[in-house]
Amino acid sequence: MQDQPVLPKVRAFCEKDLKCLIGGELVPAASGRTFETRDPSNGRVLAHVPRGAAADVDAAVRAAHDAFHARPWREMSVMTRAALLWKLADLIEANAAELAQLETLDNGKSIRESESIDIPGAALWFRYYSGAAPRIEGETFPMTVPGDWHSFTLREPVGVVGAIIPWNFPLVVAAWKLAPALACGCTVVLKPAEETSLTCLRLAELVVEAGFPAGVVNVVTGFGDEAGAALASHPLVNKISFTGSTEVGRKIVVASQGNFKRLTLELGGKSANIIFADADVPGAVKVAGRAGIFRNQGQICSAGSRALVQRSVYDQALEEMARIARSIRIGVGIDRDTQMGPLVSAVQRDRVQSFIDRARDRDGAEIVAGGRRPEAFSDGYFIEPTVVAKVDARSEIAQEEVFGPVVTMIPFDDEDHAVAIANDTRYSLAAGVWSGDVRRAHRMIKRLSAGTVWVNTYNMIDVTTPWGGKEASGIGREHGSAAIEAFTELKTGIISLR
Repeated sequence: MQDQPVLPKVRAFCEKDLKCLIGGELVPAASGRTFETRDPSNGRVLAHVPRGAAADVDAAVRAAHDAFHARPWREMSVMTRAALLWKLADLIEANAAELAQLETLDNGKSIRESESIDIPGAALWFRYYSGAAPRIEGETFPMTVPGDWHSFTLREPVGVVGAIIPWNFPLVVAAWKLAPALACGCTVVLKPAEETSLTCLRLAELVVEAGFPAGVVNVVTGFGDEAGAALASHPLVNKISFTGSTEVGRKIVVASQGNFKRLTLELGGKSANIIFADADVPGAVKVAGRAGIFRNQGQICSAGSRALVQRSVYDQALEEMARIARSIRIGVGIDRDTQMGPLVSAVQRDRVQSFIDRARDRDGAEIVAGGRRPEAFSDGYFIEPTVVAKVDARSEIAQEEVFGPVVTMIPFDDEDHAVAIANDTRYSLAAGVWSGDVRRAHRMIKRLSAGTVWVNTYNMIDVTTPWGGKEASGIGREHGSAAIEAFTELKTGIISLR
């Protein structure tokens, strides 16, 4: 292993009294309580995080509400607002090495992923929406009634946004929500996942350094059933943007009913990655394995956890997927040779292991590769990359979101059979198709129930392209112009010119 020493400023950050950001001030939780966040590679305490609760959320929401209605933000020119977003991107890039290590230590993912995906992605989102801010536009309409009229629409910010983010991509998903919301003129209360709060707390410091007016961005750390629930139900919050589990998404829908909050919910997935016989099978399996299911330890909502393979090439694909799983270098995320680190927590590790054990012991599945906790890393939250065969497409492991490095290999006969299996799920987030037939590719895009369908690639997410699902995978879309629509309200003006 090529050990990478932890940067002194990363150690110093973890050892200091960490603070929430409320109303422009870095403050402890009102109760003075903290909770531990642990390094998933060894289970040791990494830092102590403020345990914000209802009182802290209330203070943050009221600060955001005041900031939304105050002149420094509401009357700020769009170019000045854009410049602040650009400045924050500059600061993320200037502190990229520190942020990457914090993300890896807190989440467990490999340092190479943090450096190449998470931190650059966060900066990119702020840059993109810095440029989008001056282009938020309305429309004009020719009236159908007699007379002389000028009718038009304005796009106005929705108001105070509660952004609740998951633990699998903490900083970049925070940027997914903060950047478009701020570009539209909203104010935000950000609630990170309790498992991975560190990069969002460091981002809070960078927000202050960038010069955002007090209350425009607030960050409150804490547990979901305390801080998260208080944010979702707060009467002064106009919109909730949430990424996380379907079960929590249902609770947010209920909590939002008091004042009819607008909702964007990006929830679970059980995505099918469909490999036809006319595809480059080794190339397809390589991407389906490394990028589709084993990246980020399989802790990706769009993970291609169901690999559907045409029967004539099924054995070849199964053998290749097993080979890839066995070849992946497991290790501590901060080590540069590591290709797959630990899962985020002991709870998540045990949950994933229980899915594997039930599939084998109860449902008769075959564990072709992996399926165990590696003995060399017994102190951490590790699970081997796992390939499961002889799986009934209706069995638990083929239907439920495992959220770990586990792929089920399912054969199919023809296009209709593949579509039937792929669509036989309560989730509709993403899907992949591998084929050399462009006509089939277009047919499959139309026939698959998914918010995004990739063809001859997988997990390609871009700031410009809409992202989201339907059914148990959520409500609404993020990214690109879809995010501008999500954080604005349309207002219609009609003027009589006579």
